[in-house]
Amino acid sequence: MSGEPAQDVDFWPVTALYNETITGGPVSFAAAEDFLRMFHDAHPEAGAVRHRLAEVRAEIAETGTYRHTHQELCYGARVALRDSGWCTSGLPWRRLKVRDLRGIHKASAVAAQCFEHLRLATNGGKIQPLVTVFAPDRPDAPGPRIWNAQLVSYAGYPDMGDARNADFTESIEALGWQPPAVRTAFDHLPLVVSTGLQDPQLFKIPREVVYEVPLTHPDLPWFADLGLRWPAVPVITNMRLRIGGIDYPAAPFNTWFVGTDIGTRSLADESAYAMLQPVAIQLGLDTSTDRTLWRDRATLELNRAVLHSFDTARVTITDHYAETQHRLAWLRSRRNRGDRPAFRPHKSR
Repeated sequence: MSGEPAQDVDFWPVTALYNETITGGPVSFAAAEDFLRMFHDAHPEAGAVRHRLAEVRAEIAETGTYRHTHQELCYGARVALRDSGWCTSGLPWRRLKVRDLRGIHKASAVAAQCFEHLRLATNGGKIQPLVTVFAPDRPDAPGPRIWNAQLVSYAGYPDMGDARNADFTESIEALGWQPPAVRTAFDHLPLVVSTGLQDPQLFKIPREVVYEVPLTHPDLPWFADLGLRWPAVPVITNMRLRIGGIDYPAAPFNTWFVGTDIGTRSLADESAYAMLQPVAIQLGLDTSTDRTLWRDRATLELNRAVLHSFDTARVTITDHYAETQHRLAWLRSRRNRGDRPAFRPHKSR
């Protein structure tokens, strides 16, 4: 994490998804203490914090790390999501489900449980916010790592697909992945998992656990002919979770989409699917100059199509107006309070 930790323990980033590389070494007792005091303040029924601190101090002295209780893990993951800014509006963070799978180390088992996460999170369209926590880093061994940015993502080819994934697509082709014989703009990338010092392994995502929403428009019949679609659930997989000095490098989590994440940032963006020009042409807009605001018109219709399609499919989604109010409230709550827990992406490889 960038910057120095706040001196006040209430502001210490005890729970975070961050972008640092693994440095090894024993867990900081100070970080553990900050988190445990925070946990016991919120859960007085857990007993006197001094007993837990003595236990953790001894465990760190002996092993270089310590093990969170199930209750501590759940609280830490929920606080990370609540205070990160990634939590979509209306999400009841206290009811966020946490799957405690810290005993899982093998790549094949990690992949299988990621697929189960996707099935549970999809929940027939009524999206269930969920976090799955796999084995942590230890002083003597790193935990498993997921290479994908999102569990369900599309290949980026030189002439089609999600251009944001072009480099990743090329790298997993070098690992042995073979695209379909007939390529499309929406070919699913495999899940890539590495454990310890072993080479990364590729796993095909079972088609039956991937729920995609075909995109149509409430007023434009031709929109369906564009053949656009999008996954129902955004499962983020390339972040690591830090709780009280312990790092969990594989901790996939999801809430639900904000409409503009799909319509503006994915479909309209020139660095992704670049659909503005095709939509503008179908709309009969003058694209000879930006002063006609054709990009704005096309972006608007893309976002209308996304919200309409998810609502028609009865898949949970929120809009950017509701999300803006949530983000403003979140920023106000952080003002003058120092560092707070956060979800942050890994550095680009």
